[in-house]
Amino acid sequence: QVQLVESGGGLVQAGGSLTLSCAASGSIFRINTMGWYRQAPGKQRDLVASITSGGSTNYADSVKGRFTISRDNPRNTMYLLMNSLKPEDTAVYYCNLKIVNLNYWGNGTLVTVSS
Repeated sequence: QVQLVESGGGLVQAGGSLTLSCAASGSIFRINTMGWYRQAPGKQRDLVASITSGGSTNYADSVKGRFTISRDNPRNTMYLLMNSLKPEDTAVYYCNLKIVNLNYWGNGTLVTVSS
């Protein structure tokens, strides 16, 4: 059983910054991919950024240059540093863990960016 717990969401003004954290616990195979997805009201859940256990990263075009994903493998924790936030970044942000063909999700944390 794997548990993912997100934290760090909140309300921020446009241009501001937030850092999200995702703590993973349970039966976590050391080779995996972690990622952040987001879902705005009425829209589908989309990938924001992902990072492999080896450190390779991937970003959505809309966040490149503004967001930075990182992870602390010994602590099984992933982070998302979000700079220069825009109102369109408003969404529920979900932590995801992929182990082979298994997908695990956190409950999400709300990020609201005011204009």
